[in-house]
Amino acid sequence: MNEIICPNCKRAFKVDEAGFADILKQVRDHKFEEELKIRLNIADKEKESAVKLAEANVRNSVQELLAKKDNELTELKAQNELALSENLNKKEAEITQLKAKMENVEVEKKLAVNEAVQKVEKERDNLTNDLKTKELEKQNLESSLKQQFTTELQNKDAIIKYKDDEIARVKDMKLKLSTKMLGETLEQHCEIEFNKLRATAFQRAYFEKDNDSKSGSKGDFIFRETDLEENEIISIMFEMKNEGDETATKKKNEDFFKELDKDRTEKKCEYAVLVSLLETESEYYNSGIVDVSHKYSKMYVIRPQFFIPIITLLRNAAMNSMQYKSELALVRSQNVDITNFEEKMDKFKEGFAKNYDLASRKFKEAIDGIDKTIKELEKTKLALLSSENNLRLANNKTEDLTIKKLTHGNPTMKAKFDELNNQ
Repeated sequence: MNEIICPNCKRAFKVDEAGFADILKQVRDHKFEEELKIRLNIADKEKESAVKLAEANVRNSVQELLAKKDNELTELKAQNELALSENLNKKEAEITQLKAKMENVEVEKKLAVNEAVQKVEKERDNLTNDLKTKELEKQNLESSLKQQFTTELQNKDAIIKYKDDEIARVKDMKLKLSTKMLGETLEQHCEIEFNKLRATAFQRAYFEKDNDSKSGSKGDFIFRETDLEENEIISIMFEMKNEGDETATKKKNEDFFKELDKDRTEKKCEYAVLVSLLETESEYYNSGIVDVSHKYSKMYVIRPQFFIPIITLLRNAAMNSMQYKSELALVRSQNVDITNFEEKMDKFKEGFAKNYDLASRKFKEAIDGIDKTIKELEKTKLALLSSENNLRLANNKTEDLTIKKLTHGNPTMKAKFDELNNQ
């Protein structure tokens, strides 16, 4: 960085190498204009002086010769008029020689004028070439700056596009999290996720498509599980709903509650679960496992990432309930006090509620983290757009730099450019 002191306000300010070079260029251009003006004035004066000098020399020579000859003629007439005829031819010859000399002097005058004019024209041509060189340098600089601005703008566009893609990706990750539904439908995804655990965690479970449409409607999948005595532990009617961005009419989750409850009742399932990608921006449905039993009994709405967790939670609750029910039946058959059973049941309910609340809060923390990431990416996008705008303004200023503005207030340079345009 270079430090420069303003000659007017006496304040110091710093400029980088590019700014310093620009200021130096302006100073040099100003000196170049002054030098050009001085040299043109000198050339004009030299030309005028040369012409005047040549004219004066010729005039003096002629006057001197004429005066001398007049004297000689007067003397000759006074001495002898008789000798006049003899010397007449001689004088005529001399006069002829004088005329020849005068003609030679005129030629020399013209040659001197032409030489002076050629010298001035040569200097003018040199100045014209210098101006053309400066103009070419300016055009090259403009071309280089435009290319640089274009490249930087293209890079900014690429970065902004990358940030937009990253925001879209993070928003999609917020919705799907770990579902990895590449090339899969929502039903296929759920079926694949279940089959991954069927052999280990759900050996006695039934999970198949609901193909029974005798009642006029059917769900997507039915989950049932029994114990070793073939007693049903739990049954769930699943409905999967997905909707692309191109869908003209957006559906809501609540639009499917009534039909899902009807399918659950007709197929004699204990629970109803809607696995949904609808209402993607809803914080209510994005918060975790949503219990809508206040509208329809034992009904839940979940995102795809909670498909296995909802089965596990309801299944474990049902298995614990079966265990306590068996114990209660045994106790009642033996007329034993059931106080301990009620305490265990209360502990189970408290534990289930605590785990459910913890899972919901952890999921909300993950969503909040993703929201923060999206906000940071959007800030970066705004900063890049602001940078792009400044580059655009700089490019406009470069394009607005014209010969007319460069020569404004400078009659010498304006005259030279006008002379070039007229050639």
